[in-house]
Amino acid sequence: MAIKQLSAFVENKPGKLSHMIKVLSEADINLRAMSIADTKDFGILRLIVSDIEKATAVLSEESLVTATDVVAVKMHDKAGELYKILEVLNDSAINIEYMYAFTAATDRGAYVVFRVDNNKDAEDVLHNNGFITLSQGDIAAL
Repeated sequence: MAIKQLSAFVENKPGKLSHMIKVLSEADINLRAMSIADTKDFGILRLIVSDIEKATAVLSEESLVTATDVVAVKMHDKAGELYKILEVLNDSAINIEYMYAFTAATDRGAYVVFRVDNNKDAEDVLHNNGFITLSQGDIAAL
């Protein structure tokens, strides 16, 4: 049940990030989560969006865009919940390459997105420990 994350290269210059977000906005695409990692010359914009196909199409006109499978986990919005998820993954020797979090106004939920070395194993161990992972349909409905 992994979800798709888009990654797009963005020049590290004034207005470039704003332009990318404007393109998505004009296409009526909702951002569910966003992260940006930068270097001196460019950034990698990582996005979870309401409409993956449409976002891929409009962003591809602006930048190199790739889709990556990631795992999104719903968690209670209280202290210690992220730690519980991290421990479950750690105990199963699942490596986390990177992560970021977001909240959703529709259900006031808290979510964390993981890029891991094995999505299927991560989802299985999370489900076996009572955690809920999101599907692409869940993302569209948030």
